[in-house]
Amino acid sequence: MHLSKYKIFHFIDEFDPNYILKLNKNIILIFRNYRKEHDFSFYMKIKKFCKNHGYKILLSNNYRLALKANFDGVYVPSFNKSLTFLQNKKKKFITAGSAHNNYQIKIKEKQGVDYIFISPLFMTKNKKGMGIYRFLNLCKKTKKNVVILGGINKKNISKIKLIKVNAFASISYIKNNAIKSKNSRTIKYN
Repeated sequence: MHLSKYKIFHFIDEFDPNYILKLNKNIILIFRNYRKEHDFSFYMKIKKFCKNHGYKILLSNNYRLALKANFDGVYVPSFNKSLTFLQNKKKKFITAGSAHNNYQIKIKEKQGVDYIFISPLFMTKNKKGMGIYRFLNLCKKTKKNVVILGGINKKNISKIKLIKVNAFASISYIKNNAIKSKNSRTIKYN
């Protein structure tokens, strides 16, 4: 399946330059910094690497640090309900956040995010998927850009074509299937 028409977000938990260089540059990275505290120079190193190699990167759950380190944006998890931190964002700064229900969608809208990741669409290891009909119903609750998240794999990737959404996010699907094609910015999937 050819997915070049989709905006693709990919969550990473560690900074691995060799891994990042294997990814196509049209994949927007989201660095989730939940496991370990890092000093400011670490974040500057990530941003510099991504900028030098043509990758966009968002920082998860730390708006001020994302601005200070000049990340391309911030990702706000569903558990973050703060309504104050996304005020006065700079131009071209991507803001995204996840939601699992109508209440959380309204919170993300109040936070001013550009993209709402609605999840989980499909079943994951930890969560039962909401299914296409419930997902589409939640999509109708917002005018924001919607991103599909949750349980995307080789078996169900073709189902996202049935949904009128032009973006998806993944951890394992991208990790296991996306490879950079030589002399091209399109993504090939095994």
